[in-house]
Amino acid sequence: MIYLDHNATTPLDPRVLDAMMPFLTDRFGNAASRHHSLGCDAATAVETAREQVASTIGADPREIVWTSGATESDNLALQGVLESPVYKKRHVVTVATEHRAVLDTCEVLELRGVDVTYLPVDAAGRIDLDGLAAAITGETLLVSVMHGNNETGVIHPIAQIGALCRERGVLFHTDATQSFAKTPLDVNAMRIDLLSASGHKIHGPKGVGVLYVRRRDPRVRCQPLLHGGGHERGLRSGTLNVPGVVGMGVAATLPFDDGIGTLRDRLEQALVSRLGDVEVNGHDATRLGTTTNLSFAGVDGARLMKRMPDLAVSSSSACTSALLQPSYVLGAMGCDEARARASVRFSLGRFTTEAEIDIAVDTVVEAVTALRAAQD
Repeated sequence: MIYLDHNATTPLDPRVLDAMMPFLTDRFGNAASRHHSLGCDAATAVETAREQVASTIGADPREIVWTSGATESDNLALQGVLESPVYKKRHVVTVATEHRAVLDTCEVLELRGVDVTYLPVDAAGRIDLDGLAAAITGETLLVSVMHGNNETGVIHPIAQIGALCRERGVLFHTDATQSFAKTPLDVNAMRIDLLSASGHKIHGPKGVGVLYVRRRDPRVRCQPLLHGGGHERGLRSGTLNVPGVVGMGVAATLPFDDGIGTLRDRLEQALVSRLGDVEVNGHDATRLGTTTNLSFAGVDGARLMKRMPDLAVSSSSACTSALLQPSYVLGAMGCDEARARASVRFSLGRFTTEAEIDIAVDTVVEAVTALRAAQD
């Protein structure tokens, strides 16, 4: 099996597993039980991991809140801020191509009386900064724009967005699930007030994530979603997943090879040249080096994947692929239904090799050629 579905989840890095193992066995303490050595040991490990994550984004460790993953982090960021009694404004600006964790949360907020503006994107998946500026009103509390798109890899200019939000006195949240620990992020230089990330997208464990919450200039106020113990400075109650926390901390420190974009380009160029009638969705935009989304004219993406049982790829976000609907992200980019259904996402990881890319190309070419021939 050649695994090219790293935007869905990544294999655990052996170095991460080595760091986690003691906390799955002998060092099993509860980080909240600081009245004995096992609990103190767990608490120390949690704080070390908090520092590791914070250093990855230029944050204060006290600004890192542990969660169960990026979906919870997105919910805490949006619902937590909008439910805070400190804030009276009730308008949110987001983008039509956000992850469902943001879009579905915004729909819930709308049911509670929050006004949400969904910005469109162009054919390359980019937002218009002038359009964002125009959408911000005197009632806007929060802007939420992801860093790198999970389906296309398109990168939004979050430093410019952060500067605009700071100038207008609006809080800025970014879902950095696909870019965290893979591309440079600095919450202060980029003026980010809230940032979501997940462990299992960076060769760390599943079931753990973080929400960065700015403590000063401005201090962000956030209401907890969970109650019962006041853990994480009152923002997220519940016994911490110490092995997961330790694993995410280590994963955040392990460098991603900048050359991964070269492998992505090799894949794209080979498929375009050998097959023809292949569209690279979002090719005009700056993209994550890990991700490409290709539409193969005349081919159904789901049928294509069935013809390639030894190649793990995806036809859409892992959180929505079970719905068997064409990608709403590609739809927002202006792709018609046929092109959207003909799309397949290839996402690379730390351990992807050139040899695997070449085998994947041969596999796709053979399958696409067969499917097209069957239609003639």
